[in-house]
Amino acid sequence: MTTARDIMTSDATCARESDTVHDAAVTMAQKGVGALPICGEDNRLKGMITDRDIVVKVLAEGKDPRAVHVGELAQGEVVTIGADDDAQEILRTMSEHRVRRLPVIDGHDLVGIVAQADVAKALSNPSAGELVEALSYD
Repeated sequence: MTTARDIMTSDATCARESDTVHDAAVTMAQKGVGALPICGEDNRLKGMITDRDIVVKVLAEGKDPRAVHVGELAQGEVVTIGADDDAQEILRTMSEHRVRRLPVIDGHDLVGIVAQADVAKALSNPSAGELVEALSYD
């Protein structure tokens, strides 16, 4: 059984709630990623910030990315997956919540990120196709 721990990227870097959106964008560029988990000062997961969030919620609205804090973009409950959950559970969670990246937690600790591409590589071809179809935007 393939688990989230088996397929995740384990060196997930958090953006702090107090970081500016500009800081998060620089970190994304340096790491070559399109999303970062948002962690509070207590190291608890508060949300995710994506490159799309930066464009749609900050730049397109004429806000200054050096003045907006990452914590302002953390909304609602964070969708996560357990480190020992299997690939089918990851598929179900991504499809149900229409997300392409899931923070992987072990207890309350962030241990990695699993992306759509990670799951697609781990699943059989029909399951991977179902995932891509479920996450495609209309």
